[in-house]
Amino acid sequence: MTRQPTPAAATDIRQHEPVAATVERFQRLFNTLSAGQISGLAEVYSEQVRFADPFSTVEGLENLQAYFDKVYTNVTACRFEFGDTLVSGDQACVEWTMHLQHPRLRRGRELNVRGISRLTITEGRVCYHRDYFDAGELLYENLPLLGSAVRLVRSFAS
Repeated sequence: MTRQPTPAAATDIRQHEPVAATVERFQRLFNTLSAGQISGLAEVYSEQVRFADPFSTVEGLENLQAYFDKVYTNVTACRFEFGDTLVSGDQACVEWTMHLQHPRLRRGRELNVRGISRLTITEGRVCYHRDYFDAGELLYENLPLLGSAVRLVRSFAS
């Protein structure tokens, strides 16, 4: 016998629709960001957004725009492949792989970094965004002198 969904289950799905729509806008945004092209942040983030990653913590949309403007300044190319997204209430976790080219990292060759973004969404806007990724995989291992030392340390640890 096939079990039919209850009305409560249908209600739960509808409750996630605004969060899912915001996550879709978030994903589209991150595949359009580039040097000088960060204006779309205001369409996804709230004015009082709190953002954190392994390198920085910022509060407020204006500070987030300044942070991304600085981060993307010398980026040659950046795109994201998004994986699974988990939604619970106003929270979402989004898996991603960033494909990045920067002239000072890996001699400008593409590097790939896996991570996850934890988002809190209120009224269709991201009000909290925390990125989790290995800073060594992104930066330290790919700097000319420091990279060799970090890789050596990792080889001893494994």
